[in-house]
Amino acid sequence: MASSTDSPASSIFNQKYHPPHDTVFYSVYPDHLILNPTTTPTAATSALQSLHLQILQTLSPFTNHYIWQHHPFTLNLSIPPNPTCPCPSPSSTTLPHLHGHLRYGDNLDDEWFLVFLLFHTSLHFPNLSIRLWDSDGEFLLIEAAFHLPRWLNPETTLNRLFLRNGNLHIVPKTRIPNPSLIDSLKFVINSPNESVASEPIQRAVKNRISVYPEKAGKNMHSVRVRVPVSVAQVLKHEPCLISLAVEGFYDRDVESMKFAARMERFLPRGKEEELVTVSVTMSRAMYAQLVRQTFRAPKVYPAVPPPGEREAFLEAELGMKIACGFEMMYQMRKRDGVEGKGRTWEAFRKSLEESGYFQGLLPGSGEYQRLLQSAEEYYRNTSLHSRESELMSAPVRRIDEILALPHSVDDFKGHEVPPSDDDSWLDNGEEELNTALMERQKEMELYESKHKKKGKGKENPDVGPSSGSKTDEFGPSHIAKSMQAFVNTLSSYKGAEAPDDRSREVDFDADQFIKDMESIMRHPGGETANSDVEEGSSSDLDFDDSEESDMDESGEDIEDSMDAFMRSYSDVMNEQLKSTTLHRSFVRANEQIQHEQIPTKDEGTSTAAEDMNEDFSPVDVDVNLVKSLLDSFSSQQGLPGPASNLLGLMGVQFPQDANKKGK
Repeated sequence: MASSTDSPASSIFNQKYHPPHDTVFYSVYPDHLILNPTTTPTAATSALQSLHLQILQTLSPFTNHYIWQHHPFTLNLSIPPNPTCPCPSPSSTTLPHLHGHLRYGDNLDDEWFLVFLLFHTSLHFPNLSIRLWDSDGEFLLIEAAFHLPRWLNPETTLNRLFLRNGNLHIVPKTRIPNPSLIDSLKFVINSPNESVASEPIQRAVKNRISVYPEKAGKNMHSVRVRVPVSVAQVLKHEPCLISLAVEGFYDRDVESMKFAARMERFLPRGKEEELVTVSVTMSRAMYAQLVRQTFRAPKVYPAVPPPGEREAFLEAELGMKIACGFEMMYQMRKRDGVEGKGRTWEAFRKSLEESGYFQGLLPGSGEYQRLLQSAEEYYRNTSLHSRESELMSAPVRRIDEILALPHSVDDFKGHEVPPSDDDSWLDNGEEELNTALMERQKEMELYESKHKKKGKGKENPDVGPSSGSKTDEFGPSHIAKSMQAFVNTLSSYKGAEAPDDRSREVDFDADQFIKDMESIMRHPGGETANSDVEEGSSSDLDFDDSEESDMDESGEDIEDSMDAFMRSYSDVMNEQLKSTTLHRSFVRANEQIQHEQIPTKDEGTSTAAEDMNEDFSPVDVDVNLVKSLLDSFSSQQGLPGPASNLLGLMGVQFPQDANKKGK
């Protein structure tokens, strides 16, 4: 076997750690081990072992009767130079601490119950700093997203969030711009008043866990079932193993179904096995996973009462699913325990595929099998294999120990079994969901209202469709100003930033519209729109007087040469466009609005002087913009189109045609 450095698979262990999508991780750091880095490994081990026992004893009243979805709450020791913590932060491996992880799967209540337990731990042990995160990152901050400072985002949260004394602490960016784990821990220890999170953030997180531990008890569901004696014996001694049985049933595949068809371990006598009635406690999520799946009993399983006997049928059917789940879980773990293949191996193999180790070969091909065999050989020589083998085999050994004890059908007869809990909550989840959604909606509305108030205070009153004294009246200048404001706004990498107010309707007065158009194209008193263009048109360049007075001669020469170039360029372009009709499609500053009632020019009156005037008449950009948008909007005939969409982004919404409404 080649060394790990020579193996193509060895590089997989050096890749960035990606936590599973349904797992939450936590680490506990005692203050005295942070402030005294010279503590020997032996002393650190002794201190962590003592702390471990104290924490478990403190939390036992909450966890004794709680059935976790997959695995119970645990704490492990991590002592350098042989750390066992799967933390993504490299500096965490150099600190002695307690750590653990919890896979919550489909039961999100497990994650938040764990948060409650860790808050409770930090409250009763004031000299601890606790970190917790999941695949989403700092999920506690996600809960308080509407109250976070703007600088706090997924890229800046690393090594900043801690639990201490029952509160959330955030290391401020102003104090430590790029914190390491050790620096952050020392900061929250020495400056707790500076790192404690604001009251809205604290309230958002604590409201989420305020229903615990009461909700943890409500999350448990007890039900009567009829199971084989071997299953009843296992549940009698280890009620928590129901979680593995449900997992085995819910995650079954073709391979595990082969074991359920034989039922060799939990149904040794087949159909002759007698069933007993017992009460089983599980989480509501587990109960739903069992009840909501259709599953046909194996041929070797004792006969189930007919559906007409509803109560007996439900108890027997649910017991059959649990028994099959135990069989599949037991046999699969027994096989995988020997091979050391479980979730860790699957994650390892997936990493190999993503890294290109299999070179795109088809699964099952000779070369693919050779590479797979090499990877398996390498995996068996790692510590991951031994740990996974131990983890997979532990429930199997425990079940063998329990079933080795004397037991019979008589042990479970003559005992009063309480009735099943009401499961109407299965069909009443919509109300709970709507309540949660309404709470989120209120948070969003409150956040948006505050955000809009702040935005209005910073708005430029001279820009946008809301400018002017008559904000509800339509004017063609609104379109030009809105477009200029939109184009001139510096947007971020997330895209263009459109105005917030897009639903405001405007009052359209046709007569006033004509007057406004006339005022744009020709001011009263004989002044043309050319003077207006010089004042505010986007087609002109604005120079600051002070800057102009400070320009040196070389700058003036450059400017003159640029102007000469632009004039020459414009003359050549106009000369080329003379042979086309493109130049006639633009409205020029000296043109007047003419209605259909006004007679057009007589044919043959065009003179050279008139052509010269047209050539030297500037194009009014704003008027052409408004005219083009209105022509496009009119051609849509009330249907959605580019003009209405663009005007909507600008905050301008035309009312429907009153004549068309009546049709």
